[in-house]
Amino acid sequence: MQFRSLNIIEPILKAVEEEGYITPTPIQEQSIPIVLSGTDLLGCAQTGTGKTAAFAIPILQILRSTQTNERKRKIRSLILTPTRELAIQIGESFNSYGRHTGITNTVVFGGVNQNPQTNALRNGIDVLIATPGRLLDLISQGFISLSDVGIFVLDEADRMLDMGFIHDVKKIIALLPRKRQTLFFSATMPPEIVKLADTILYKPEKVAVTPISSTVDIVNQYVYFVDKGNKNSLLLEILKDRNIKTALVFTRTKHGADKVVKVLIKNDIKAEAIHGNKAQNARQRALSNFKAQTTRVLVATDIAARGIDVDDLEYVINFEMSNIAETYVHRIGRTGRAGAKGTAISLCDAEEKQYLRDVEKLIAKKIKIIDNHPFPLIDHNPVKVPKQQRPPRRNNQEQGKQKVATQNSNQQKQKTANTTTQSGYTKQKFLTRKSR
Repeated sequence: MQFRSLNIIEPILKAVEEEGYITPTPIQEQSIPIVLSGTDLLGCAQTGTGKTAAFAIPILQILRSTQTNERKRKIRSLILTPTRELAIQIGESFNSYGRHTGITNTVVFGGVNQNPQTNALRNGIDVLIATPGRLLDLISQGFISLSDVGIFVLDEADRMLDMGFIHDVKKIIALLPRKRQTLFFSATMPPEIVKLADTILYKPEKVAVTPISSTVDIVNQYVYFVDKGNKNSLLLEILKDRNIKTALVFTRTKHGADKVVKVLIKNDIKAEAIHGNKAQNARQRALSNFKAQTTRVLVATDIAARGIDVDDLEYVINFEMSNIAETYVHRIGRTGRAGAKGTAISLCDAEEKQYLRDVEKLIAKKIKIIDNHPFPLIDHNPVKVPKQQRPPRRNNQEQGKQKVATQNSNQQKQKTANTTTQSGYTKQKFLTRKSR
């Protein structure tokens, strides 16, 4: 099947072909007709399956067909997404597919000055792509009204839950018109997500293009067992392969990402980190450098990496195994996108073996072990040194009460001492007068 078979209007079809796309991915093939029919949609799809186009293309077509001549445009479609990187990515997709439609959009997210965003909102837009926090902030300031939204997209719902946005999402949903079309997308479907979907969707059509929580089959997956202290050395050894033009490296913490970058730069490998402590312009610059291949290695935390979409990214390296099995799926989903080949390498120390077992159980397959490397695992059962036990610390309230009690006790002792002294002085004075 080709895009022309999906009853897409010519302005959008022209833009899609200009992007070099002829054949829709499975989720696009199944979702576009459903969205165009006006039906709610529940989509379960991994990253890299073409999900954004699956909702952007039909939304653009619907908005184009219902365009009015009002002087100021109103927000008619809202796409809610968990991270700024993913929001920007979605905005770029709407710009690409909608370049010949006249449909306008803007992206709002936190961590940057809001003035450029509010200026765009004042001019009027058709599509708003937003992260939850900044959206609620701008609504409270009176810059945004959701009363005209006819199509609502909740993207990456499982990540919304992971990041603690679920309460903000519910607040936003309460502000939307009850009569609307809702498109709900999630890579995984834990019970909490199913429950949320049931509350906001009306008789939805369901699309699941891959088994839930499965990894892209085309991605080659390998694991290297290595002692924790040798991970930096093994990473450098792996990167000696000049066929690895670029690699996305994952760590569990921001501090860990910065440490890896320092090691790589020290060894003349151009690397940058991307995580929540980085300013938005620094994150975008690092991502742009990585896409342009002027930066060879991008080191990221899981939350910051959500939404990274780099063409032909072949290598993902898990410097640290994630303690959440589903996160592994999201990580390696950065490669092998849109049918391209991909390679996922995991560096696993003894303490992370349980995480590896959880991953293999989730994806229902064994990951190939690479034994032939210079830094094999020696300490298979590292003994964790127990931390020295300290007496339990009182909380601030208890400390305050104890302090007041101590002060009162001291004051009472001082008062008793003063009274005794004064009493003794008075008695002595009386006796002296009597003897006279």
